Amino acid sequence: MLYITQLIYIKPGKEAIFQEFENHAIPLMEKYSGKLVQRLRPESAAYVDGEERKPYEIHIVSFESEDKLKEFMKDDTRLKFKHLKEESVESILMFKGEKM
Repeated sequence: MLYITQLIYIKPGKEAIFQEFENHAIPLMEKYSGKLVQRLRPESAAYVDGEERKPYEIHIVSFESEDKLKEFMKDDTRLKFKHLKEESVESILMFKGEKM
């Protein structure tokens, strides 16, 4: 099982556009054995310290394999809405790993 943690930084004022992309992308993950383990939106009070600014959202997702993740990334439906992600996301810091 592959686990992915994403720290997602949104362009100012583009939150609704990002949410529209997520409304399409998140349900599609299941088709490729993907699961949303956690989706967090940290409040400023919860942010203790760090060199980077606070992310808009933190996602932890899982996929059965790297191949399933690649299939999800190439899905035609996801690609149809990818412009929303590109318009709204400033950057993503992504970590891949496995459950220990």
